[in-house]
Amino acid sequence: MTPRETLDMRSGEGADVVLRGATLLDPVAGIEGVHDVVVRSGRIAELATPGVAADGLEEIEAEGLHAFPAFFDPHVHLRVPGHEHKEDIETGTRAAAAGGYCGVVAMANTEPPISTPAEVEALREAARQSASIPVGFLATITHEMKGEELTEMAALREAGALGFSDDGVPVVSARMLRRALQYQRLCGGTIFLHEEDPELSRDGVMHEGSVSAALGLAGIPSVSESTMIARDAALAGYEGGRIHVLHASAAESVEVVAAAKAAGIQITCEASPHHLCLTDEEVRSLDPCRFKMSPPLRSEADRQALIAGLRSGVIDCIGTDHAPHAAEEKEVPFEQAVDGVTGSETAFAALHTSLVLPGVIDLALLVERLSAGAGLVGLERPTLASGSQANIALCDLSAVWTVGEEGYESRSANSWCAGRELTGRVAMTFAGGQVAYRLRSFSLGVAA
Repeated sequence: MTPRETLDMRSGEGADVVLRGATLLDPVAGIEGVHDVVVRSGRIAELATPGVAADGLEEIEAEGLHAFPAFFDPHVHLRVPGHEHKEDIETGTRAAAAGGYCGVVAMANTEPPISTPAEVEALREAARQSASIPVGFLATITHEMKGEELTEMAALREAGALGFSDDGVPVVSARMLRRALQYQRLCGGTIFLHEEDPELSRDGVMHEGSVSAALGLAGIPSVSESTMIARDAALAGYEGGRIHVLHASAAESVEVVAAAKAAGIQITCEASPHHLCLTDEEVRSLDPCRFKMSPPLRSEADRQALIAGLRSGVIDCIGTDHAPHAAEEKEVPFEQAVDGVTGSETAFAALHTSLVLPGVIDLALLVERLSAGAGLVGLERPTLASGSQANIALCDLSAVWTVGEEGYESRSANSWCAGRELTGRVAMTFAGGQVAYRLRSFSLGVAA
């Protein structure tokens, strides 16, 4: 980890607590079993036999709760600068903390886009003032995301940009992406890519298939994504660069990424919770608040391919693509609504409910993929190992709750889970050694 691979958050006191009788699961470190977790000055001092002396530490009764390495989200939109009415650093990181996250990476497609070192530095300073959990920032690949001129990538890296992305739009020009890969090889930092061929997606508003035909809505073919991944993987292989595929949604995309990895190309890939849990059948409701996103929800075959990719490791991690929007942008006809849904607060619970409880994947795999995103930006992944910084998600796997019933930590309410009953909930989050979140009922000593 170089000095540039750092995240920022507000300063605070390191936690001094003991989690009594928690059931630990850290699949990477091989930690499993019931322990008292002793946290002193923000670091895990000991995984002790239950009943260890507290020595004046705050005692948290965690019997029956599970402690995991806190999650890391490589793909969120904090809407700063320009759209703070939708979200800001404080509300966005508070939402992530409520979802069990100890770190997030913010995309650069703000207004204006983050294209200069001064803009990166301003965001980092803002995070040091108001972020509940550590935040890293990407800068754009091309100036103002216009696809015409590369940003000063080396200077942006020196200012603290973790990587580069024009997320929201693809880098259409192969020549431009090739040049970016050449610079990236020199200055470091992963290039995060929104993979879409606009000549194929055109004016589509949902997945192209039987549902779009039945609804009479313009469709977006899955090859609009997979063909761009194939092109960009070839360029990355040719230049020796490193790319990360954002929000993969299609079976063909999983196949292309698998082939690229087998060929030795430096490529990683994420899937979002909504693409792992839902299909385009949801669009029959014509509810843009919950089901209008880019890339769109696709077929059941695509969803199953994503799950298989998650199991096999072709899909390296889970990124929420947390995308807050104002109500007036969503409460319009489906075709006119903006793309995007929130997901930070519900990712673990939704995936636990939809995939773990039915036995589709096991809990250890979910926990591992939810924290794996840290490695994409050169950071050490969270762990429960003694001596490590306290980054812990304490979860009640039996808690049943209805999304949105108690409101949201996010400033926006366009959750794809709104109104759904989920099983499993984050009760407490430690991030950067600090207590970043406590579920209100848990903080009062009542089970979630």
